[in-house]
Amino acid sequence: MKCLITGGAGFVGSHIAERLLGDGHDVVVLDNFASGRRENLATMAANPALVLHEIDIADFAAASPHFKDVDWVYHIAALADVVPSIEQPMKYHHSNVDGTIATLEASRQAGVKRLVYMASSSCYGLPDIFPTPETAAINTMYPYALSKYLGEQMVMHWSQTYGLAANSLRAFNIFGPRSRTTGSYGAVFSVFLAQKLAGKPLTIVGDGSQTRDFTYVKDIVNALVMTVESEVAGEIMNVGTGTPQSVNDIAAMLGGDRVHIPKRPGEPDCTQADISKIQRLLGWQAETPFQEGVEIMLENIEMWRDAPVWTESGIEQATETWFRYLGKSAT
Repeated sequence: MKCLITGGAGFVGSHIAERLLGDGHDVVVLDNFASGRRENLATMAANPALVLHEIDIADFAAASPHFKDVDWVYHIAALADVVPSIEQPMKYHHSNVDGTIATLEASRQAGVKRLVYMASSSCYGLPDIFPTPETAAINTMYPYALSKYLGEQMVMHWSQTYGLAANSLRAFNIFGPRSRTTGSYGAVFSVFLAQKLAGKPLTIVGDGSQTRDFTYVKDIVNALVMTVESEVAGEIMNVGTGTPQSVNDIAAMLGGDRVHIPKRPGEPDCTQADISKIQRLLGWQAETPFQEGVEIMLENIEMWRDAPVWTESGIEQATETWFRYLGKSAT
């Protein structure tokens, strides 16, 4: 098949590209390198089946010609992280909402056979049902979560109205090699690995008892590929392990000193995916044990050599906006 990946030079996108090339497909990558990196595709660059275009996916005129003769679209391109989305909501709308409608319309006009959208479990906000099913209440706490949910709604609308065979996968806490190493304060693994490399204490939010449904990137990729290869259409499905791990557990596996920082408003105490729907429709389930995923991260720890090393004071300054705006919704 001829496959197109938006955001294909990013964390998840580059892993999808690697998988699809390994499966013998032709791959077109569109990326504006707002967060993606050319290095993520370095091991694939010499493969003649890979074509890379530096394009903003929200620029319909520039992007749409590259959808010609494409069979499958993996729409992964997005800006992530909480604080930057609060500070620059229009930028996030441009990338995550305008970029999605451009992808959908380019896919429709080109006659793309199937599309899958990488959505986010952040749409659930502070859920009160565990494990959390797709039917749980939507409670977008910050602009990133809202923009990803709006993108998902458009995917469902294009499927319903135009008959585009599209699905949306709500991913839970993805981790693995090539996850972002630069930019704003973000995911716990990137923060911890950079701190470990620098010999600094790991910054534990609150008491560290909060749990997350950490899902290894290889399992996420497998879910995306299985979705596109299936006959399922017009569905929203959770992708997670269903088995949360605590932040304290991660810190214990990584080793080293720890320091505690204030608990943040708007963050759930637990994320846990109800994966019964994707199991029923696709027969998918996560296969990578958490411990194995952590060991792979440690084997690739040099990836975080140039990542910012966050300290207590640096995190306090970086998340000031978070507390200012989300603190009101938590009271």
